Amino acid sequence: MSDLVAKTALDRRLVEIVRPVVEDMGAELVRLRMQGGKTPKLEIMADTEDGIEIDMLGEINTMLSATLDVEDPIDGEYTLEVGSPGIDRPLTRLKDFETWDGYDAKVETVEPIDGQKRFRGIIRGTEGEEILLEIDRPGGAVTIGLTFDLLADAKLILTDELVRATLKKRKDAGQIDQSQYDEIIEMDGEDE
Repeated sequence: MSDLVAKTALDRRLVEIVRPVVEDMGAELVRLRMQGGKTPKLEIMADTEDGIEIDMLGEINTMLSATLDVEDPIDGEYTLEVGSPGIDRPLTRLKDFETWDGYDAKVETVEPIDGQKRFRGIIRGTEGEEILLEIDRPGGAVTIGLTFDLLADAKLILTDELVRATLKKRKDAGQIDQSQYDEIIEMDGEDE
């Protein structure tokens, strides 16, 4: 089974160099894209289970820069950009659909399925090699299975629920210093 970490042949070759460096630093490679243009840009997304801090991204950038200078896999000049996947992150591995079960996502397939390539719905985990997505249809919601290898692109949709869950996860991991903020008031969804 493949993943969506890299799309082109060059990207896949670069993953072979980049992934070990990122993993040796305690993170995971989420996505790698070589973008063309006047000055090409190598975009790398890395993350950890509890989210990634800016200092770690800087360390990864430094290590990757040194490794890429030695390996020299890219002709000419380019810019290296190492960042986090953000809250509305791309879903590039089958395990991402387990991790983000219950959240809204946009999914695009390589080829149309029943005349449709773009799907939007709630992630309902995985079953074998398929991702499960609950989508709205006339008459009510249905859960469909899409073989992971048929996916061209997938990402979370930014919702209030996703933001709350991400902030809670970072707070629980000790990554948010609450002393820097005014009092936090938990709302139960009712107007006060």
